[in-house]
Amino acid sequence: MEQFKRFWLLVVDVWEKGVGGIDLGRIITAALILLGFLLIRRLFTRLVIRRISRLAQRTRTTIDDEAVELLERPVAFIPVVIGVYFAVAYLPLDGALETVADRFVRSLIVFVIFWGLVRLVQPLSILLHRLDNVLNASMVEWLNKAIKVALVFIATATILEIWGIRIGPIIAGLGLFGVAVALGAQDLFKNLISGLLILAERRFNIGDWICVDGVVEGTVESIGFRSTRVRRFDKAPVFVPNFQLSDRSVTNFSSMSHRRIYWTIGVEYRTSVEQLRQIRDGIEAYILNSDAFAHPPEVSTFVRIDRFSDSSIDIMVYCFTRTTDWGRWLEIKEALAYRIKEIVAAAGTGFAFPSQSLYVETLPTDRAAVFIPPDEKERPDQRLAAEYQEAATETRRVNSEMESRLDEDLDRKG
Repeated sequence: MEQFKRFWLLVVDVWEKGVGGIDLGRIITAALILLGFLLIRRLFTRLVIRRISRLAQRTRTTIDDEAVELLERPVAFIPVVIGVYFAVAYLPLDGALETVADRFVRSLIVFVIFWGLVRLVQPLSILLHRLDNVLNASMVEWLNKAIKVALVFIATATILEIWGIRIGPIIAGLGLFGVAVALGAQDLFKNLISGLLILAERRFNIGDWICVDGVVEGTVESIGFRSTRVRRFDKAPVFVPNFQLSDRSVTNFSSMSHRRIYWTIGVEYRTSVEQLRQIRDGIEAYILNSDAFAHPPEVSTFVRIDRFSDSSIDIMVYCFTRTTDWGRWLEIKEALAYRIKEIVAAAGTGFAFPSQSLYVETLPTDRAAVFIPPDEKERPDQRLAAEYQEAATETRRVNSEMESRLDEDLDRKG
């Protein structure tokens, strides 16, 4: 019995001293308080969000509706902070534990506040998008990122100050450290500055079709701090450093107002002047009478006899379509090709193809006559057979010399 009393006193002592001198009953009660707030977390979030949503629905704008939706997660964390506060307040903390608990609660409050502010940056971009004449989509995206980074930096600095860590000396130390890092991170800063120049000059926006000779051609998907992601037409993403897009010539096909067709059509040299006029006038009339093509003075349109090539008379066709859609442009170009084929055929001529003509002014005059050997049945004797063989050999020699001289004359004449 005495041993049982001693054991019970030991249990009571452990219960009263608990952890750090705090009664285990208080610790369990504090844990139950925190658990209770965690259980009502979902109910609290529904009540608060539902009430705020009703107020937001009364307004005409949709920005506040989106803001309420984005604030749902930070609001859901508020019961956790409240539960931690009441649980800590219930515990009889003193000294260092009290200081740590107070700083921890303050840090949670700062975290929730800035978490909500960071999520509210997204609805703010909707207001910035309305300033199309000042900011484009890429600049708004960069501005959103910069604001989020600034808020995270302020939140971190505030929490560090709560814990007694002064941010001033850290910033000064980072400044000296930044000088050393800058020497080894020149490419990073060069790409960052190049990205800012791209946005300031509005070379292209997200969704534009661009072409950089020797680098990439495709659709811009994002413009980052260091690189720009371009999706090629084979659907492969290409990450291009910003300085390559800033220092090189960039063709923005999405900004063009018309698509150009520039052809050189070669017809045969046997084509007469009247046929050339008929072909030229027919092509020009088709272009000027079609609504698919832009007409002067809006754009330049030329159908002209251009030059005399080596094997053709060239006709230049230079015009612009009203559409900039690639598929529609291909259809219009195909229809123009069919019509040109019909016009050339109706004129009674044809298209030229690369060819060369060889003209021989003279042939060697001392060429030997071709020897026709007699029938062997008419000359049966041995002597005539030997003469025949000798004459045939001489004929082959003379023919070979004649061919060599002819080749030499042709080489001299080009």
